Amino acid sequence: MASDQIRQMVNFILQEAHEKANEIRVKTEHDFNLEKQTLVHEAKLNIQEEFRKKEKDREVQERIARSSEIGECRVKKMQLRDELLNTLVSEAGAKCAVVARGQNYPQLLQKLIVQALIKIEENEVTVYCRKDDVKMVESVLPAAIKEYVEIIERESTVKLVPDVTLNKEAKKMLNETTYGGIMLTAINGKIVCDNTMASRLKLVYHELLPSIRAILFPDEQ
Repeated sequence: MASDQIRQMVNFILQEAHEKANEIRVKTEHDFNLEKQTLVHEAKLNIQEEFRKKEKDREVQERIARSSEIGECRVKKMQLRDELLNTLVSEAGAKCAVVARGQNYPQLLQKLIVQALIKIEENEVTVYCRKDDVKMVESVLPAAIKEYVEIIERESTVKLVPDVTLNKEAKKMLNETTYGGIMLTAINGKIVCDNTMASRLKLVYHELLPSIRAILFPDEQ
């Protein structure tokens, strides 16, 4: 009888142990599956976030590359445009040089001197020219002074007696890039009137630049 009770108690304890072990196993499996789902979900989120980040970086790099390409195209376009404009100026300069070798060049020099004298508004001035133009300027200078005096007298009734000298120092001669024309200075070079062909060309070029661009580059208007 006592042995039966002991056996029953042992069986009860064993049954309780099995049930407890089973509960622990079930809970462990549940916790494991829950943790696994959580880890899988977090891994998916991390992968998605990493993908979005890489996709965003790729888009940014594409925009940078596209912007850089557009910038390079603009720079190249501007360089080609500037080269074309510089070529246009060079060709115009070459034509100015042709004018300086023409038969009407002496008359042009006289008009340039008169214009410069009126503009500089000084009584004592020095005339500068290219080495090749010295004799020609020397020959037209008296007529230019006379014309200038007559213009001022006609416009203001004042008769001037200007002191105009021609520079003959070789080192102070105008260089060939001026394409001809003259330059006047007064008050020891403090006042300068550049009436060279290059100066006139530059002035005309800047005045006509909007029209030139409209003709050469109509798509930019």
